[in-house]
Amino acid sequence: MTRTTRRQFTLGAAALATALPWCGAFAQAYPAQDLHFISAFGAGTGADLLARYFADKIRPLSGRAIIVENRPGALGHIATEYVARAKPDGYTIYVTGASSVAANQHLLKDPRLEVTEALQAAATIHQSTMTIVVRADAPWKTLAEMTAALKQKGPKATYAFTNPPAQVLGAMYRQGAGLQAVEVPYKAGPDYLPALFNGELDFAVADNIQAMELTRAGRMRILAVGSRERLQVMSDYPTLTELGYPADVRIWMAALVPAATPRPAVEQINAWFNQVLAMPETKTFLNRIGGDPWANSPDFAQSYFRQQVKDWGEFVRLANIPKQ
Repeated sequence: MTRTTRRQFTLGAAALATALPWCGAFAQAYPAQDLHFISAFGAGTGADLLARYFADKIRPLSGRAIIVENRPGALGHIATEYVARAKPDGYTIYVTGASSVAANQHLLKDPRLEVTEALQAAATIHQSTMTIVVRADAPWKTLAEMTAALKQKGPKATYAFTNPPAQVLGAMYRQGAGLQAVEVPYKAGPDYLPALFNGELDFAVADNIQAMELTRAGRMRILAVGSRERLQVMSDYPTLTELGYPADVRIWMAALVPAATPRPAVEQINAWFNQVLAMPETKTFLNRIGGDPWANSPDFAQSYFRQQVKDWGEFVRLANIPKQ
């Protein structure tokens, strides 16, 4: 061993010896203060309700108070920036739609940060998707029947969407099926329902919560869902991929923390969320809002997060979505 190598080895060993007690002390002490759950949307929204549900369940597990902070605006990016710049100590936890965080890297003209470098996905929470729907009394019982009819209508065919995932899924189906259908944007799901129900619109790309609620009420019919595999909560409905139109547009929630958060804190946060996800009442809660519980390791979560950012670059190009 050369003198330089011996010196590097000695310095490395000394650094490791210094770090290990610190990590052990951190793991034993964490959490030593209140936790803050950040929601990117206002009180009473779906994202807010999810954050508050997990705050309520994790509070007794952590032994600490959990404060839910709402920081809405800029498609959720205000909250994203806030968390990315927060002290990386494990006390600021972003409970949010990680799919939206990934999408914003390509939807915003100036996202001002690289999210997979600035944030660590400590835990996944649930996954859901968008759906292809028609009114309950539409003449088409299957996607194949509707596709054949819309080909006959050409550019007179129309469909509604309200958000980027819905726009992407609609574009994937339209292009895969070779349709000329015209997309019609709406601000929110309820806004397009009158036009869908009176026949002005041929179909809509709806979020699964709205689709399931209206299907149960006998007002809507789900023809296909947008995830590659069937979700447990929607196992009765075929995927676009099964029907010959490859697509995998998922909406997934996660707990994100600043990238430099110590690994012991990341592991603890992961353990808390996975404990709550294993509770039967959590499955019931998530199924009610149209999602499947989805527990994974931090390493898988971060790898999936990176892949989603790449995927959304292609999604935005495919659907020709203008940057905001």
